[in-house]
Amino acid sequence: MTALQAPPLALYIHLPWCVRKCPYCDFNSHAREGRIPEDRYVAALLNELDGELGDARGRELVSCFFGGGTPSLFSPAAIERLLVGIRARLDVARDAEITLEANPGTVEHGRFAEYRAAGVTRVSLGGQSFNARHLQTLGRIHSADETRRAVAELATAGIGNFNIDLMYGLPDQDVAEALADVEAALELGPAHLSHYQLTLEPGTVFFHRPPVLPDDDACWEMQLCCQARLADAGFDQYEISGYARPGRRCLHNLNYWQFGDYLGIGAGAHGKVTDPVRGVVERTAAVRQPRQYLDSFAPEGSPRTPAALPTSGRERHAVAAEDLPFEFMLNALRLIEGFTQEQFESRTGQSIEGIRGVIAVAESKGLLEEGAGAGYRPSGLGLRFLNDLQASFLPAGRRFAPAQEANPR
Repeated sequence: MTALQAPPLALYIHLPWCVRKCPYCDFNSHAREGRIPEDRYVAALLNELDGELGDARGRELVSCFFGGGTPSLFSPAAIERLLVGIRARLDVARDAEITLEANPGTVEHGRFAEYRAAGVTRVSLGGQSFNARHLQTLGRIHSADETRRAVAELATAGIGNFNIDLMYGLPDQDVAEALADVEAALELGPAHLSHYQLTLEPGTVFFHRPPVLPDDDACWEMQLCCQARLADAGFDQYEISGYARPGRRCLHNLNYWQFGDYLGIGAGAHGKVTDPVRGVVERTAAVRQPRQYLDSFAPEGSPRTPAALPTSGRERHAVAAEDLPFEFMLNALRLIEGFTQEQFESRTGQSIEGIRGVIAVAESKGLLEEGAGAGYRPSGLGLRFLNDLQASFLPAGRRFAPAQEANPR
């Protein structure tokens, strides 16, 4: 048995409210009704974190990520209170990456400067497209000009490390339009681009009333053409949908893909923690509904202490040993560089010899190839048929459930 080791530790903070739910979104987000209960939610987050401190004992946080929902609906003062509370409870690395997601339609003048003063070092803008027709179809509340204004605000605030989210394979979209979106994003000088295909996820409006999407061949051409343009512009594709300028990879998401650990706090947030002493990897999940979450961790008029926190607002379970290779591959095979043998063995506590047969079959199909550090990486064919490659590591008789990783952005 290989010794299980504690990997780097990150923190994900879920802020679930948005102005309006987009028809394609399957994240745990909720249209706000009236004023967001900022103060109570911040108290709930810190109360929940108090109950999870044992998982972080003696460990340093390498990154924090405010995801949603639309975190930019929260005031800079609320974000500052959270970060102050986090630093009071945890050892946060001096160079920790602190990312805030923002919707260009909710950015107010001067706010990014205040977020930066609060401790935010990186911003991720949900642009999705620069085409007015496509933005309307996607139910976005912002315009292309608002995305440009948001980037100008970032520049004024001195935040040069920012990401723009772009989608392709949109209803009635052609290759030229997908490339035009990439060109428009490049003109704004982002440090990072997330470029991913629209998919129809269960539980969304689009899933129940599906629009007509471009066929697989058209989407593949969009992907190839946009990849080539981004490469020409100096962006390195390091993950299936992640492109970065040199030194600007998203450290938080990279930790996910390398099967690192992360505490997850907030309504519906998931976490993954490794306990080398007990030899287990555990998953955590908080209750999804914001109202129930608040009642669990910050009941009105009743301040809570960690000892008094209820267990009903949070679940925890150990990942079965037979599931660990698949859970590792579900993440690591998204990386262009793949994984090393040392990463697999130290983060699952299992010898790579146990999956040699599966690896050999994947290699014979041209889906997997040798990589660095006695490890493996997906081939070009493997990246195109990534779900099939990942599913090959499932225990016998188990069906593929691609939504097992809940927080990555």
